[in-house]
Amino acid sequence: MAQRNIPQWVKSALELGPVIAFFVAYLWVKDEVFVLNGTEYDGFILVTAAFIPVILASMGLLWWLTGHISRMQIVTAVLVVVFGGLTVWLNDDRFIKMKPTMVYLLLGGVLGIGLLRGQSYLRVVMGELLPMEQEGWMILTKRMAAFFFLLAVLNEVVWRTQSTEIWVYFETFVLTGALFFFFIAQAGLIQKYSTAEED
Repeated sequence: MAQRNIPQWVKSALELGPVIAFFVAYLWVKDEVFVLNGTEYDGFILVTAAFIPVILASMGLLWWLTGHISRMQIVTAVLVVVFGGLTVWLNDDRFIKMKPTMVYLLLGGVLGIGLLRGQSYLRVVMGELLPMEQEGWMILTKRMAAFFFLLAVLNEVVWRTQSTEIWVYFETFVLTGALFFFFIAQAGLIQKYSTAEED
């Protein structure tokens, strides 16, 4: 299927919509307990169960509209299904809380493998968006790999030491915002090694 362009707001809505919906739904039912087939489930478990088909539908719609889904989106969907499914099946919220840790470890690990091979896999993904010299890409990749490992550690610390409600706020706002501010903080590096004018 040929790749098609769609308005950025539609793409952002499909990517962030499920996360926002998860957050709103959790706030709505966080103190509720539901009994299904004689088993008690708290609101967080039920919201997680609903989140799985929502994110799959969102990615399916994104693929249908654009003709493309990134590998990272596919990996994220698989991890949501696996860890979310275990959360619901075992009635244990620890599994979905581990999902961000697995995502960030995977991302950091892949970038790290590329660095060991003298390559920037980040450049393969973002090269067209940020034209830079190879040295700049290697520095940015090292920083991003370290940043992903830091986020994995932070997620583990938060979910293991804080309440579910605090973790939901952390996962929805802190982890998402951290990536945004990380890239802002790299503006000097990107400008220094940019080849945009040469191109």
